[in-house]
Amino acid sequence: MTKLFIANIRTAEGFRPLVTVRAAAEGDARVFLAAAYPNDEVVDVVEPSDWISDVDTGSAAGDIREHSGVEWQAPSSLAE
Repeated sequence: MTKLFIANIRTAEGFRPLVTVRAAAEGDARVFLAAAYPNDEVVDVVEPSDWISDVDTGSAAGDIREHSGVEWQAPSSLAE
């Protein structure tokens, strides 16, 4: 069974929009993201807590989606 994770990914030019990935665990999510974005830095990968979206976030392990117009914001449990 997969869970939804949100990721903060930095490119050489700046940050990507919010990225979601389906995976069984955080480690698996990082592997999928590293494969999909080999030249970028995966800064954060977390479960989104109460984040809700009406866009497709995929359902199978390894489904990665970028959500243009949505910027990374740490879940409240990680906010400083």
